[in-house]
This record gives sequence, structure tokens and C-alpha cells, in this order.
Amino acid sequence: MEGEQKFEGTEGDRQFERAYNDDIKLYATFEDHDRFCSLRDQLLSVDLYSQPSGDDDRLEWLLHRNITLIFDLYQEQAYLLDPYLEQLFAPVVETLKTHAKKFVSSSSASVSKWRLHRLSLLVYHFIKFRGYKTMTRFFPHEIADLSVVLDYISATNSPVQEMQQWPLRYAMLLWLSLICMIPFDLEQFDEVGHSGETASRIEAVAKSFLGRAGVDREGAALLLSRLYMRKDMASKLPVFLSYVTSQLEGLSDAFMGLGLMRVICEVMKLGAAEEVQAQKEALLQVAHVLADNKTLVANTAIRKLRTKAIARIVIRLLPAKIRRLHAKGRALASEGNVGTEAVIEEDFDVPEETETVLEDLFKALRDTDTIVRYSAAKGIARICERLPEDFAEQVLDQVIHLFSIHSAAVASIYDMPSIAESTWHGACLACAEMARRALVPNERLPELIGWLTKALYFDIRKGAHSIGSNVRDAASYVLWSLSRAQSVEALEPHALNLARHLVVAALFDREIHIRRAASAAFQEYVGRTSLFPHGIDVLRKTDFYAIGVRRNAFLVAAPEVAEHEEYRPFLIDHLLSVTLRHWDPAMRQLGAQSLRAVCDLDLPLLGPEVAARVARLLEVPDTGDIHGALLALTELAAAMRDSSHPQLVPERRKVFAYLSTVPLATIQSPRQEDITEAACRFIAAGISLPETQHAQSSVPHWRLVVDSGLRSKSDAVQEAAAAALAAVSRLVDCSAVVDRLIGEFAAGSAPMQQSLARVLGVLDYASHPHGIESAVRCLLGMVDRTNGSQNVEARRNAFVSMPQILKNVSGCLVQNLSAEIVCEMTDALQDGLTDYTSDERGDVGSWVRMACVNGLTSFVETLFTHASTLPEFSHYFPPSRYHDAIGGILKQGVERLDNVRQQAGECVVTLLLLPPPAVEQAQQWRIHGDAKMKEKFLSNEESVGWNDGSWLFPRVVELLQIEQYRGQLLAGLILSTSTKTDSTQRPVASALVTYALQLPIATDAPDHYDQRSLARDLLAQAQKKVTSNTVVIPVLQTFNVLLEADVFENVPQDPEGLQTLRTLLALVSRNAGRVKNPQRINVSMRCLVNLIPLAELQSECIAQLYQFLAHQYPRVRADTAEYLYLVLSSKDTGMETDDVEEILLETEWSLKDMGSVDDAAKRCIELLTKAQSA
Repeated sequence: MEGEQKFEGTEGDRQFERAYNDDIKLYATFEDHDRFCSLRDQLLSVDLYSQPSGDDDRLEWLLHRNITLIFDLYQEQAYLLDPYLEQLFAPVVETLKTHAKKFVSSSSASVSKWRLHRLSLLVYHFIKFRGYKTMTRFFPHEIADLSVVLDYISATNSPVQEMQQWPLRYAMLLWLSLICMIPFDLEQFDEVGHSGETASRIEAVAKSFLGRAGVDREGAALLLSRLYMRKDMASKLPVFLSYVTSQLEGLSDAFMGLGLMRVICEVMKLGAAEEVQAQKEALLQVAHVLADNKTLVANTAIRKLRTKAIARIVIRLLPAKIRRLHAKGRALASEGNVGTEAVIEEDFDVPEETETVLEDLFKALRDTDTIVRYSAAKGIARICERLPEDFAEQVLDQVIHLFSIHSAAVASIYDMPSIAESTWHGACLACAEMARRALVPNERLPELIGWLTKALYFDIRKGAHSIGSNVRDAASYVLWSLSRAQSVEALEPHALNLARHLVVAALFDREIHIRRAASAAFQEYVGRTSLFPHGIDVLRKTDFYAIGVRRNAFLVAAPEVAEHEEYRPFLIDHLLSVTLRHWDPAMRQLGAQSLRAVCDLDLPLLGPEVAARVARLLEVPDTGDIHGALLALTELAAAMRDSSHPQLVPERRKVFAYLSTVPLATIQSPRQEDITEAACRFIAAGISLPETQHAQSSVPHWRLVVDSGLRSKSDAVQEAAAAALAAVSRLVDCSAVVDRLIGEFAAGSAPMQQSLARVLGVLDYASHPHGIESAVRCLLGMVDRTNGSQNVEARRNAFVSMPQILKNVSGCLVQNLSAEIVCEMTDALQDGLTDYTSDERGDVGSWVRMACVNGLTSFVETLFTHASTLPEFSHYFPPSRYHDAIGGILKQGVERLDNVRQQAGECVVTLLLLPPPAVEQAQQWRIHGDAKMKEKFLSNEESVGWNDGSWLFPRVVELLQIEQYRGQLLAGLILSTSTKTDSTQRPVASALVTYALQLPIATDAPDHYDQRSLARDLLAQAQKKVTSNTVVIPVLQTFNVLLEADVFENVPQDPEGLQTLRTLLALVSRNAGRVKNPQRINVSMRCLVNLIPLAELQSECIAQLYQFLAHQYPRVRADTAEYLYLVLSSKDTGMETDDVEEILLETEWSLKDMGSVDDAAKRCIELLTKAQSA
């Protein structure tokens, strides 16, 4: 009911909700106290015994919703309401109490169930906000309230019995749980001769709600537990335990099981120790019976409650905490260490049940669910607090032993079975809880820390992901706990080892929460022990924010930490042994980059040594290891290439020689695209001039590797292979290779064509010619519409390559490319803007158009920058081609696809900011209307909004004033207006209508637009290709948008405008019966009907209506009748059309019987003709 209410509130309410949705801020005080009290008082002022009207009901739900929003605002800082809780909550619960009293005294009174529901929901929100333990204290707890609440809940006609009143049940049960703790014998409330009736009624009420699925079950469990904790109810507890045992034996209802176990747990927690000790056999029997019920123990929550219950049984059997070991390292190191209090030992016999329960808890530590393991860990630690020291050490032994269960027969931690995750996680949690309580003796630290340093790297691959992040997180938690509990002297021997492992986890773990957990543990050690080398400095480099982003942790923080010699070797070892062998390729990539960054600190020393160690991974059969090694060698080779140290030149050749270790079959395998890509990248980074000579090359098959990369279907591999050839082209002339590849183009596969297009663009033509003219001719042939490639990716790559070639030879353009061929490339890019190819993937032509937009922008930048070096700049880039390019880019900037618009918008901004070419008559290359464009797109915010139609179109329609770009802008706007994408169509239609309504009917002023010209230009777009539906339909849809908004209602007053609209009428009505495309028929019909309100064209339009009303397609007839009725009834046509509208409504236009339909159509035309002439 609450979620279904939809209504409008006051302006203040809307402002409050907007503030809530926009920003959840941190508060210092309860700023909304007065507003909360006002809303609460309004909600409480309603009469619960009268039914609200519809408006009142909506208003009350609004009040309740706003109170809920305030609760949600302060949920993270609930303590801010503590000083006001009683005054806020007391009126609410007093209203509930008044209602309960009135109902008990006069149960016939009819209460509004929804008003009562809102009141109880308000009580529930208080309890949810601050917790039942806090809020229960503010319930009334007078003696007289017991009978009121009990009678209210027990009544057969009580609202509590209604299903939707779950908050009311919960509140009343909590209230009753507080009242039943009154320090008076419950028998005082019994009638004479009915001893124990009150207690039995309370017990029966609680049991009746114990199997519910909602929070009322929790309230019932709390009520029962507090009832049995009373001294006068001691005799009832054994009976209840027998009841629980009998219920659990064959029970399959998980909710009832949860309720029963919740009662047991609460009794164990708060009941008297003597009671627990007296009933220990019965309690353990409950746990045993539950363990035998396979249906119930399959439920995680029930297993958790069972674990909690058996732990609490033993805790209550043992004496209070006899080992009061205060934490030894809790003061900061600068303040000195706090000494250990004397250990108090008492000789006592440990109950025999302890061992059995501990065995159960050890099993629970290996449970499949985290909440069960955590409950068992806390139970074990709490029991150990109460055990003698030697017994507690035996428990610790058993916990540590869990680490070795799955580790005995495996070579490394990464080879363990996936089931080991639960065991290791449980063991870590138990160790953490024991460490927090100072239960780990100093002599056990070496063994424990040894296991924990392994747990920090627990990561087992399972399919396409891995498991073990919770183990690593728990290991960080244990180490954090040790820093707070152990003495500085005990931790000192392990300080360096711990520092290294924690730094590695903080820098190189895959998961952000583990990096932060390790950083927090490191911080704790630095602050409390001051034992870690360069602790403050390292902590600054690996703080919460520095390691929050994985890339930053690997590439920024890690090199900074590696500046310290104590950590550098350990970081390198981890990168080599773990990160480069990680199951996630992205981690291997980052590990390789981080390794380079660390080695850059002392490349001549570290580079060769690390490369040799990396090369060993190439010899292992695991393809992941080979991939990681190739990535690392690539980074090291690139670092050596970029270094100025002369001694690294021969070392770089040694690094490149490692490629020969990898079998060629492995690299060329179609299933190992990652390795193929990495090998090509390695060649690009490591190739040198001697290696290009076959006789001197240490890796003779590197050419085969590049060839296999070029033929790959993967874009990433093709790009890597192209980069390798680009590196070779900087060293030697590759004309022969280019000729061979061009020769293979025609018969080549689609991947080969894509690769060729990439390669021709990245070759270094400035170093060697490489047959540049042949390359450009090949690219131009590739994008030719008639004889070019049919592969859209190949065309896209070709368009990407053209500006790359021009930029590559821009310094010596005249020597390499003639003005004619540059103009051909410009024309090809301009033609690419009209590529609207579609296939099963959608508008794949957009890839080409985006490449052409970027390419034209790059052409302009390159040619403008080097204009002074070109003797005839106007021949290379004529002004007409430049303005065509600007118009084409603007057209893409207003089309229907968001990503294309955004890309084009960024290019428009780039061109607006570009200085003119340094040539004579540079004004010829100035963008027309650049001042207006800068005003619209550069004044406040740049191109960030081009993908947002509501931001863009109101600005861009005003550019229609610029005559030179008007045709292309209008073509783009037409496509956007006709799109089915609502987020584009609505804003462009609205903007175009708003702009057109502001235009004059006709004007002869330069750089001004008018409605007559708009209609003429729209029609001209359609007349370019009248037979093409893809051209005509968008134009007619745009006309319909404008006609529906009455944009052209005054245009017929102008003779030229009237002739334009007559031409439009002829276009939509000519041969309408022969048109086969349903969409064109529909938009033509709508356009015809929309022209009827224009008096000058009315008779002509009416004459053409018949061919649509009597069309051969039933759907066309029905749509025409419906739309004609809509126009006649909603617009002023100057005619009396009531009879026509009646015929349109009463005729069944979709009938197959054309006789009656034809008669109706003729009758409509006849009546409209008479009405028009009248």
C-alpha cells in the first residue's frame, strides 16, 4: 500500500526530497528536529476511529513518507537523535497506548486500519532506526499496562490478527516483553482459582507468533526469553525445552525453527547461570536433535543460531572470565608499553561438555557460510577466555591445525582444493577473535604468523573467477588484532617479515577491500609498535586513498615504496612469483607495468637480473605464466629502449632473444590470442636493427609471429601486430612487405583486410618511404563504395589510417604526397560521413562515421599547423572542402546516436579553438558563424553536453541561421526527429518547433531564416531522392511534427510558401495507392491530414483523402479515419464536421467488405466538400 501511493506534496516537501536524493551529507546535530516534530504531531493528530477520505489518506501517507526520509537521512548517524529520543518517541507510544486502552474497554469501536498501520509503522521505524534494545526502554511499563497489552493482543477481533498489521504485532510484543520483567509475581494478576493463567496467556501469545516469517517472530522470541528468565517462571523452562525438543524432531518449517532457537539463544545470553547449569542436559539435547534434522540444518540462519546456542551453554557453565589478560600493546609506542596484569588462575574442573561443544564449534569453523563460521569463532574465543591457560593453548593448537588440513599434500597454496577456503577462513576468524582477547602466547607467534603470511595470498582459481578474498581479508584482521594485543617485544622479531607481507598485500592484492584492510593493519603496527622500517613514510604512500584505485596502487604507490631497500626485493619477488602468474590477465598486465616502474629505480642493475628471472616462466607449460612473462619482458625491453644507458643496448638484445624460448605453435595457436598479442607487443618493444637481419637475428621466426598476428580475428592482436611492423618500419624500409600485403588484399580474408588497413597507417613513412603512394591508393580503394571492401571494420581502419599517414609525413608533405592525392583522401573522408551501413549488430556505419569525423578534424589540425610549409596550401586544402568538412561534422553532431554526437561535438570544439592557417587570405578558412558557435558551446560549458539532447538541440537549431551549413544541419536534424529513441526525438522535436515558431514567415535579410525557407529546404531534402523511403520518410515525419505544432499555419499567405506546401501535398498524395511501404503510407496520410486546417489547401487535401480512406490495406483505412477524427475534433478547420466525425466513429474501417467502407469514404468526402464550400 505504501509503495503504491503516488501523489504530489508541497513545495517544501519536494525540496526536502530533492535534497535527500541529491546528497547524503554528514550532520553534526539533529537539524530536522522541529520539522520532525511538526510532521509527527500532524500524523498523531488524526482520529484513529474515523475513516479518512481519499485526500486525507494521501496527505497522511505523505506525512509518513517525509518522516521516513528524515530517518533515512540520519540512519548512518543515529546517535545524533539520542538526546531527543524520549521526547520524540513518547507521544507516539502514548498514542498507541491510548488506542489499546480504548479498544480493550470498548472492543466494538471501529478503527481505521490504515491509520493504525501508519501509527504502528512509525513505531517500527523508531525501533529500526535505533534498535529494539534502546527503544524498548521508552515503552510504558506500569503494572496496569500488562493486562491492557495482553488483552489487546489476545482479543479475537484485535487489529493485531490482521495480516498487514505486522508492525503493530512487533511493537506490542516488544512492549509486552518489557512489561513482563516487572519485579512482581505474575500470579498477582491471576483471578481467584486461576493460578498461573496470566503467565500461560503470555506464553501462548508468544508461541502463536513464533513461527511467523517477519519481525514479529523476533518480538515473540524476545518475549518468551524474558518470560522464562523470571524467577517465578523457572518451572516453565524445562517444559519449554521439552516442547522445543519434541517440535524440532520432525519439524520442516524453518521459520518455527528460527523462532525456537532465537528463544534458546536469548535465554542462554541473559538468563541466570544457575538455570542454565540446571538445564544443560536438556539444552544440549535440543542442539543434538536439531543437528539430526537435516531439513533445518540446511538453513544457514538456523545453523548460526545453533552454533551460538551451544557456545553460550558452555560459557554459562564455566566461571566468569578467570583470565584477565589486558592487551599489552594498546598504548602508542611513544607512550611506552602497558604492562600485563597478573593472570588470575583458579583451579577448577572443566565441564566435560566443553570438549564436545568445542568439537562442534571446530566443525562449524569449516561451515560453508560465513555467518556460521564467524559465530563459531566468537564462541571459541569467549570460551577460551574462561578456560585455564593450558586448556586454552590446546584450543589454539587445534585452531592452528586447521590450516594444515588441506596443505599437507600440495606443492603451494594455489594448488589447494576449493573446500579449503572455508577451513582457512574459519581458522583466521578464530585466531583473530582469540588474538583480540590476548589469548595467543608469545611462543606461538612464529607458527601463527607463518600461516597468516600464507593466508594473505590465499587465492584459488575456480572457473572464470577465484575464491579466497575472504581468507585474505580475515588474515589482515588477525594481524591487526595481534598488533593491538601483543607486546612490542614479542612482535619485534617478526616486524620486518610482517611489514613486507602487509605492504605487498596493500599494494598488489586484486580486491580493494583487502588492500585497504592490509593498509589498516600496517597503520596499526606503525602507530602502536614503531617497529616497521620507514613506517610513517610507507604508510603515507599506502594510505586509504592511495591504494583505493588498483592502477594507482600498482603504478604510483608501489614504485614509491620500492625506493626503500628493505621492501624493494620483496616487491619484485611477489610480482614475479604471484602477480605475473595471476589468473586475471588484467592483473598480469598491471603487474608487468609495475615491475617496470620498480626496475626503473635502478634499471642497469635490476633490469637484466629481473629479465633473467622472468624468462624462466617462459619454460613452464602454463599459458598464463607465459603470457605474464611476455608482458613483463615487453615492459623491460621498452624501458631499456627508452633509457639512455649505453650498457643496456646489448642487454636489450638478450631480452629479445628470450622470445625464442616460446614454441611458435603456442604463439600461433588460435586459442592463445593473449599470448599472440603479448608476443607482438614484445617484438615491437624489443626489435633492433641487427634483429631485422635474418642472419643475425636471435629469434628467426619473429616474422611468422607478426604474420600470424595480422591474420588473427582479434582486434587487439591485429593492433599489436601492426605496432610490431611499425617498430620495424622505423629501422628498415618495408616497401617489399607493403607491396606483398597490398597484393594479398583482394583475395585476403576479412581479418587480413582489417590488419592491412591498420598497418598502412602506422608505418613510419618519415624514416623510409615504404611505398607511401601505393599505401594511400590501397586505402582509397578500400573505402571506395563500388569496388572497395565490404568489411565495415576494414573501412573504419582505413579511415583511421589516412590521417595517421598525413600526420606522419606532415614535416615533408610536399615530397611524399601530392595535392591531388590529399584532396582525394579528404573527399573519401567526407564520403565516409554518409556511411549508414547496418547489419545484425545495428548501425555499424557509425563506426565509420566516427572515424571520419576524427579523421577530418585531424586533417584540419595537421594541414593548418603546417600550412606555412606548403607552397600552394589552397591546392592541398581548398576552402570549399574545408567548409564541407565542417558541415559534415556538424551534421554528425546533431544526429540520433549519442556517442556519435558526443564525438562530433568534441571535434567541433577543437576546430573552434584552432588558430587559422598561416597563409594569405586565411579568412577563407574561417568557420562561418564561429562567434555564434563559441557563444553557444564555449561560453560556460564545452562539449560535455553534446550527447545530452535536452542540452544540445535548443542551442544547435539556432545554427540554421548560418546559410553555408544549413543543408547539412537540417539533414541531421531530420534524422534525429524521425528516430525512435525517445531521449533524442523529444528534445529535437521540441527545439525545432520552438525555433520555427519564432521565425518570420518570410525575410530577405542575409543570415536570417524564415518559415518559408524552412519548408522549402525540408522539401528539397526529400526531392533529392523521391523514390527512396529512407530519405523521404524522415522528411515527412519532420513535416508532421511541425504541422502538428501549427508552425506553417501562416506560410500559405506567402505565394512561394503556398507553392512549397502544394508541392508537399503532391508528394504525399501522388500514387498513394501504389506505395507498398506501410510506414511511408502512414506518414504521407498524416501529412495530408495535417494540411487540412490550412484554408488555402483545404479543398485540394479533401480531394486526396479518398485514396487513404478507401485504401486497399485495412490498417491504413483505420489509421486514416482515427487520425482524421483527431485532427477535425482538436483543430480549428473552419468547417462544421460533426457529421463527418460521426461517420468516422461509427464505420468499421477494417472490414473486408469494401462496399460499405467505400460508401462511408465517399460520404465523408462529400460532407467535407460541402462544409468547405460553405
